[in-house]
Amino acid sequence: MAELLAFDAQPSLSLYMPTHRILAERAQDPIRYKNLVRQLQSLLQERYPQQDPKPLIEPFLALEKDPSFWRSNGDGIAVFGTRDYFKVISVHQPLPEGAFVQSHPVLKPLLRLEPSLERYQVLCLTRDEVWMYEGSSRQLDKIELAPQVPRNQNDALGSELTPSNQQGFPGGHGRSGERGDSMTHESAGGGKQDEINLDRERFFRAVDKAIEEHHSQPSGLPMLLVALPENQAVFRAVSHNQQLLPKGINNDPSLSSVEELRTQCARLIQDIHEDRLIDALNRYGIAVGQGLAGARLADIAHAAFDGRVELLLVEADRQIPGTLDKDNGTLILDNSGSKGAPDVLEELILLVLRQGGEVVMLPPEHVMPTGTGAAAVLRF
Repeated sequence: MAELLAFDAQPSLSLYMPTHRILAERAQDPIRYKNLVRQLQSLLQERYPQQDPKPLIEPFLALEKDPSFWRSNGDGIAVFGTRDYFKVISVHQPLPEGAFVQSHPVLKPLLRLEPSLERYQVLCLTRDEVWMYEGSSRQLDKIELAPQVPRNQNDALGSELTPSNQQGFPGGHGRSGERGDSMTHESAGGGKQDEINLDRERFFRAVDKAIEEHHSQPSGLPMLLVALPENQAVFRAVSHNQQLLPKGINNDPSLSSVEELRTQCARLIQDIHEDRLIDALNRYGIAVGQGLAGARLADIAHAAFDGRVELLLVEADRQIPGTLDKDNGTLILDNSGSKGAPDVLEELILLVLRQGGEVVMLPPEHVMPTGTGAAAVLRF
């Protein structure tokens, strides 16, 4: 998404279509794609008659003729192109069919799929072991830990590790902890149990520091923690990693296959996304009471132009033909009925995202708090 937000070349071509896995249906995909490319050509000629279409269309035509591409798709593709940029994104959910030639990439269909497209890291943690995956709701791949990340307690503590023949509960927690009570992880179990608990805490501190420095900061990806409840509690108590998500998976990761972990993570990410939707609606309600809400499109447009929109709620299935004046942010509605007219909601989305604001697409199952297709929480 950052790539697509970065380029501002005109014209910008965007193509969306569903693709198929079954051979009989898959054979029709290149034909449907070719028809959409023809629509791009027509729109390009109509909206930018002075532009040489060849360098813009050639990458789209080359993709049509690539048989290996059409054999290995998921459930949908999004294709973007400008004069010096071409990007194909394959997704695992059907996308609505459409071809667009605008002054910017069309992003609403992709934003609707954000939970399934979002990439994240998964930190798997036991009392004495750590490993990681990276991926999305559709695929997880194990990644090699940086050399600086301790793989186990011995790596982290060396000679300071409490000898294994000392007394204490082997799980590193007392009787209450064995029952899964995450609030009793420091309970002494007799003998050297305090030292065993301290070893675990020091190991987790070392893991957290190295993971943050060598994985989370370079990638910028959110991180899910998979660990037993008692280990979740200890790790979160010592962690300073800003990418660590507040919700985790309370299971022993060593007992789950990669596919089971992928399913668990996908479910949790969907729950987190649903929480974000509810939170966004609540924030708008609070902003209304504070006089920091925008409901009219014209007002939201001016606020976005001035960089005052902190949060933009957009009705996912709504399209409003129009554009924004690039000099002052004035809303200009398009009543021509032209099929290729730009969508002013798309322009608002781009403007808010490029200025560091947050955009939330509201699906039909949630009630939009305004009747205008958009709602905004203002910074001031």
